[in-house]
Amino acid sequence: MPRMLRRAAVLGATAHVASRRGQAKAEAAAEQQQAEAPPMAEEAPAPPPAPAPAAEPAAAQDTYGDLLKLKELLDAGALTQAEFDAEKQKVLSAS
Repeated sequence: MPRMLRRAAVLGATAHVASRRGQAKAEAAAEQQQAEAPPMAEEAPAPPPAPAPAAEPAAAQDTYGDLLKLKELLDAGALTQAEFDAEKQKVLSAS
């Protein structure tokens, strides 16, 4: 039994050392890559942001929000399916 414990300890220590060496190599590679990379100032400027899509009319946004609230109430069990359908028809007919 002690032999198995020693073997496990040696394997654990070896894995730890290998992990540290791998981490050190990765950090060194990252530093080297940063040193070789050209400075950010020499890069071309970023393209201008795309224009925002046209906003929906306020009524469409309200309708969508109302339907989401109704669906949340249905999922929570506060409304039955029949009540949800009736309220949904009211919201859709109002828009």
